[in-house]
Amino acid sequence: MQTFIKNIADLVGQEVEIKGWLYNKRSSGPIAFLELRDGSGWIQAVAVKSELSAEVWDLVEKASQESSVVVRGKVTKHPKRENVFELQVAGFVILQLAENYPIAHKEHGPDFLMENRHLWLRSKKQWAILRVRDAIITSINEYLHQENFIRTDSPVFTPNACEGTTTLFPVPYFDLGTAYLSQSGQLYIEAAIASVGRCYDFGPVFRAEKSKTKRHLTEFWMMDAEAAFVEHEENLKIQEGLVRYIIRYCLKNCKEELVILERNTAPLEKADQPFTHYTYNQAIVKLHELGSDIKHGEDLGNDDEGLLTKDSDVPVFIAKWPKSIKPFYMKRDPENPELVLNDDLIATEGAGELIGGSQREDDYNLLLERIKAEGLNVEDYQWYLDLRQFGSVPHSGFGIGLERAVRWITGVEHIRECIPFPRTIGRLRP
Repeated sequence: MQTFIKNIADLVGQEVEIKGWLYNKRSSGPIAFLELRDGSGWIQAVAVKSELSAEVWDLVEKASQESSVVVRGKVTKHPKRENVFELQVAGFVILQLAENYPIAHKEHGPDFLMENRHLWLRSKKQWAILRVRDAIITSINEYLHQENFIRTDSPVFTPNACEGTTTLFPVPYFDLGTAYLSQSGQLYIEAAIASVGRCYDFGPVFRAEKSKTKRHLTEFWMMDAEAAFVEHEENLKIQEGLVRYIIRYCLKNCKEELVILERNTAPLEKADQPFTHYTYNQAIVKLHELGSDIKHGEDLGNDDEGLLTKDSDVPVFIAKWPKSIKPFYMKRDPENPELVLNDDLIATEGAGELIGGSQREDDYNLLLERIKAEGLNVEDYQWYLDLRQFGSVPHSGFGIGLERAVRWITGVEHIRECIPFPRTIGRLRP
């Protein structure tokens, strides 16, 4: 039966069989130190020439970086390091000899590594990022189910826009004209809440934004959540609860990965306390005090987000933005109809926006008026308007970008490392 390296601590003194890949090898005369990986973890295997047959030793010497192997041996404690284990090799089989593996253990440029992304994923750093990504997904699912959400999901092909028509990817759709790759599943899960009360989707979304920043992808994963009978303030509490749950889950379950990534976890630990809240108007005043030249009515840029969180230990909510720079579906603030009941959540350490959310407009006539004011085709949104005709209720929702969360938790510089195969305006392969 296959033994996984992650479980090796429970098998000290036993003979096991590891199936995996040779990550690295170094030799010291008649002793070879083999760094093995199997997807679940890493272990050093020690091969001693005098304890092996000539045939097995020849295979050990022949094996090269990234060759697939089966290694049999006894599990022992490392002679000097606490809680580290080794494998004393007794048998060694090469399944496939990898010759001239292109990514040697040295520095490579980002373009070379992206061209070889299908192989670069095997590196320790990329392995760690993928596992943190998985942990964030798991934590999101756990938290939402604890808060009585269920996963319903939304279509990728859509007939209309959710976040503005200028960033749509059009796709010919048989005899029905043009479809678009989804920008967000929000409109669809608004329909589903009338069935299940609270729900979310989790999948790829697409934005045709010609952005070349370290925080933008054209294809990324988004979790959109929606809840019936939840209004603005409660929506903020759910969002904060989610982000703090992600932090705690990753600090608890990704210790090894964060060490590999050399992530200073102190800022994450500090971030798990009540978040700071600004209104948009307060944020603009604060930014002017900090030297920004942003004008009232403008969206915040990357530099502005950085300024607001520069000296903050916790993420910052910015709520109640001008209606003129926000989508048609957001509910107006009853205290000031020029504003909407929305929020952006800005992470610490320059990570930027993590979440965007709002209370939704639940009045049929007001929503119809805004669809027309945006110049949108009413017929395309009639199904969405129907939701306000048949049992409309106050409701709110939000979306969190998975790769943005991965970038923040891991501390990696560029978002292209936060998804297995990144799609940017300059990259479509591999």
